[in-house]
Amino acid sequence: MEAYIIELKDVSKKFAEKDALRNISLSIKPKEFVTLLGPSGCGKTTTLRIIGGFEQPTNGELYFEGRRINDFPPYQRQLNTVFQKYALFPHLNVYDNIAFGLNIKKVAQKEIEKKVAYMLQLVNLEGFEKRKIHSLSGGQQQRIAIARALICEPKVLLLDEPLGALDLKLRKEMQLELKKMQQQLGITFIYVTHDQEEALTMSDRVVVMSDGEIQQIGTPEDIYNEPVNQFVADFIGEGNILNGVMLEDYRVKFEEQVFPCIDKGFGKNESVEVLVRPEDIQVVAPETGMLQGRVESVVFKGVHYEIMVRDESGVGWMIHSIHMAKKGDTVGLSILPDAIHIMKKAV
Repeated sequence: MEAYIIELKDVSKKFAEKDALRNISLSIKPKEFVTLLGPSGCGKTTTLRIIGGFEQPTNGELYFEGRRINDFPPYQRQLNTVFQKYALFPHLNVYDNIAFGLNIKKVAQKEIEKKVAYMLQLVNLEGFEKRKIHSLSGGQQQRIAIARALICEPKVLLLDEPLGALDLKLRKEMQLELKKMQQQLGITFIYVTHDQEEALTMSDRVVVMSDGEIQQIGTPEDIYNEPVNQFVADFIGEGNILNGVMLEDYRVKFEEQVFPCIDKGFGKNESVEVLVRPEDIQVVAPETGMLQGRVESVVFKGVHYEIMVRDESGVGWMIHSIHMAKKGDTVGLSILPDAIHIMKKAV
């Protein structure tokens, strides 16, 4: 049986009779990068705070390396936290901010110097030791906060939307930097974000949450390509979602036509929801398409065109293509079997 570093078992949390979490269970392996993803109010930060010891679960159990830690205060847990507001000490320079935890532990000065030097190298801020915090950019402050959290060598690092205050270009750069750091150090990262691209870029596994419940856990590829329900499909990326009927294994009917697909295991003639990602639809000549429609709009997005097509039954299709189309043109749409994803109908 595989050992887990963090386990939540049927954890619930109420705030003034409101359910913030409802019976969530989650197991995280050592050295894993796991992201809790969802909209505001879904329970992801509450989950992180329970793991960190800043909140107590109303019900359920929390384990660290097999040991129940429900009643352990934050300082007794072998983890550290980086918040969106970095909480750096403005009266201390960069060196003293990073060294703060080691000084509290009364570590020998030579050891502190060695570890601070390594951390500055890790976050690409060598030579910044004497800089004041107010002289640093947002991205540099974020790196210092991470270095300060990592220097005490926690087994788990909790990160609560740490890139939220950065501009888009810097955020993308830091996504790659964080993943690289995590792999270099071999530390378990548990990361909270509402940014789908961030989750898909960095994570080994993504935990999609909504209304205090876990909707799906899987690799970024699983979450994107095989969402289990409409919420996940809608929240992760963009998609065309339609009602359909699973006639039998590998055959689905939607838009009054039967399409081959790669899904199985549904009941005969079961009502389902069908997801087709915009990048998986090919615009072809009208006579060769499975569906025909009229181009309503074309928007250039840099790496692709976003094309809206209204088919003959009135359904609008979003298509991402590197090929230009003209507004008003009649086109065909081709959808291959592996581009069709079948989901259980929402109850």
